[in-house]
Formats: sequence, C-alpha cells, structure tokens
Amino acid sequence: MSAPNMAFNRIQRELAEVAKASDAEKGIVSLEAKDGRLDHLTGVIKGPPSSPYEGGTYVLDIKIPPEYPFKPPEVKFATKVWHPNVSSVTGAICLDILRTNWAAAMTLRTVMISIQALLGSPVADDPQDAVVASQFKTNRSLFDSTAKYWATTYADAPSEVPEMKEKVAQMVAMGFNESDVRDTLSWSGWDVAKALEKLAPE
Repeated sequence: MSAPNMAFNRIQRELAEVAKASDAEKGIVSLEAKDGRLDHLTGVIKGPPSSPYEGGTYVLDIKIPPEYPFKPPEVKFATKVWHPNVSSVTGAICLDILRTNWAAAMTLRTVMISIQALLGSPVADDPQDAVVASQFKTNRSLFDSTAKYWATTYADAPSEVPEMKEKVAQMVAMGFNESDVRDTLSWSGWDVAKALEKLAPE
C-alpha cells in the first residue's frame, strides 16, 4: 500500500533535507528512494568513531507506513552487524523512537543519526539480540573483536582481526559454508569445538 500524498510530500522534503545537509561529520552518507518508490528507502550511515564499527558503511532498509509521519518508519539493518540492540540474523533494531517514543516532528535524518549513535552506545540491558548482549556484558574484549570482525567482513571497515579470520578459514577448509561458520563462531564465543558441535551435531 502506498503512502498518501501528504506522506509523499513529507518524504520528498526529508530526502532533500538529507541531500543538502552537511552531515559527513555525523556519519550520514545518503538517503534515497528505492526503485523510485517513496514508501521504500535506502539509508546509509557510517560506523561512529572510537567504536568497533568505525570505518564501516552500513545500509539501512527503511519502509514508510501509510500513516507516516504519525506512525514511525520500519527500519532494519540490511548490513549484518554485531550489536546488542540489533538482531544478528534479521537486522531488526531495538530503539525507542522506532516504537513507543516516536513523534511526528521527527525526521528520517533524526532516525539515522539516532541509529548511528546507538551503534556507538549499546544498551545491553534492553537487547534485541540476547546472545550478543550477553557477550557484551560478560566479555567486552571478545565482543569488541567480534564487532570489528563483522564490520570488516560485512561493512568494509578497514580494521583486521586476523585470529578470527584464521578460525573461519580453518572451518571453511573442513567443508562448512563460510557465512554459517562466521555466524556460528560468533554465537559460540569463537570456540571452534563448540561451533563444530552446532554445525555438525552427532
């Protein structure tokens, strides 16, 4: 269902706002209509500085409901990301302004800035992904390394995590699918034996 004309006009203004704003320092790269449709947009943000996501480029899938701006946009990560408030499987985001704290005065630019801020300041006590949140709370150094590895692998961040790349290569050499290996090792705390139990149960 297409958004009504009022919503289309609002979205066109918001697209123009992002296009003309000087947001490089904030990390917003672009906001564009997907396939020419104003009810389905693609946003791109940069991982925030001094975070495991620094240097990464993250694509957001944004769907505009017919009731917009009185109902929040539906936003998820199209780029895989390791973060307590983002599903490592679906890209769903746990962020209050996308749910109960949405206000009609907010804009898509505000949403993207808020998501970028969330990347830099995880809220592990209100997680979207319980496994990631547990790692964040119990082994922060391992979490940081995993998040950097995912940023390098999926978001083209420049940082390297060679020990994790080696474990992935080791298991891929055993015949397992590379994407499955990455996910399973991450969920298993990079313990190869535990990952093998999940990928090849007896």
